[in-house]
Amino acid sequence: MKFQGYVRADGQIGTRNYVAIIPSVVCANEVAADIAHQTIGTQAVLHHQGCSHTPPDLEHVTKALIGLGKNPNAGAVLIVSLGCEGVDTDLFEAEVRKTGKPVERVNIQEVGGTSKAIQQGVDKAQKLYLQISGQLRQEVEFSGLRMGIKCGASDTTSGVASNPVIGYVTDKLIDEGSTVIFGETTEFIGAEHILQRRARTPEVAADIIRIVNEMETRIKAVGVDMRKGQPTPGNIEGGLTTIEEKSLGAIVKSGTRTIEGVLSYTGIPDHSGLWIKDTPGKEIEAVTAMAIAGASVICFSTGRGAPQGFPLVPVIKICGNPLTFERMINDMDINAGTIITGEQSIEEVGEETFKKLYRVAQGETTKGEAIRYTRSLDIHCLGPAI
Repeated sequence: MKFQGYVRADGQIGTRNYVAIIPSVVCANEVAADIAHQTIGTQAVLHHQGCSHTPPDLEHVTKALIGLGKNPNAGAVLIVSLGCEGVDTDLFEAEVRKTGKPVERVNIQEVGGTSKAIQQGVDKAQKLYLQISGQLRQEVEFSGLRMGIKCGASDTTSGVASNPVIGYVTDKLIDEGSTVIFGETTEFIGAEHILQRRARTPEVAADIIRIVNEMETRIKAVGVDMRKGQPTPGNIEGGLTTIEEKSLGAIVKSGTRTIEGVLSYTGIPDHSGLWIKDTPGKEIEAVTAMAIAGASVICFSTGRGAPQGFPLVPVIKICGNPLTFERMINDMDINAGTIITGEQSIEEVGEETFKKLYRVAQGETTKGEAIRYTRSLDIHCLGPAI
């Protein structure tokens, strides 16, 4: 199976062709946003990290920024730095350049402040966009597609309708030789033994248990359990009663195929197949992890209605609740609520979703993209701000 994608110099395949404007630190967000506002073909990748972290988190954020810069949907990258941030901005720039894509940089302190940085940034962003705007899609194997999967604002319909639909699509992609990444470690709790059975090796099985234990240990370290955090109040109102019940529904979206390995939050798969990423359940941080891993499209399941998008990666919304789909029809792409009403099977909606994925990969706009719900993301950190 083939599709039309953007072939990057490093061999990755993009579904979009943006100039990614990435601030190296939260202090540069406003400048990056203003540059993007004034320049077509750009997406500002704003976040709240980059300084006043412990050394491990500084290294972690640097790796995350590198991953975002390397995402195949970024045809070029403009780095906006402040000049005194804690992340290694030089390493960030050097690593992204290794992909072969055009890279420019603006340093706010060096050029003389905000207004000058914005003007210089607009000029550089324009130059970058002119460089990549003539790139054409090429016919490539579907195995070049890399998909991230996520669920959010879940209710009882998520686990029995929209998550199984994503699981169906996941299996089809893996059978095509593609790569799929899933995470939300918190929502493995109580179901981790089921995932273990699908591990490629005993080492992978041990890693699944390790990340769940580490997540639970971090929660206990602050002297509380997860109640009121997971399941969320909205989950409970939607009929989910325990984290185990939520987990059993959440893992269904990973399908049934073998799990190749467990990645850190900033990890990137080194071969095709199904991969776990160690992420929190929080949407903006989990979706960011998928983009760091190189996902060029994301399938997102919801029951109560989560409009979450992402700057660089199209997010396809699959809604399991027929009432929510009608109420939020301008946010939801696929109505999996027809499974609940008995009008369609999981397989039928799965095929509909796969066709939608195919079209989006070739350039069709998602509903979130159409209303520009594409500005929310953040990078998950483990240590305190200092």
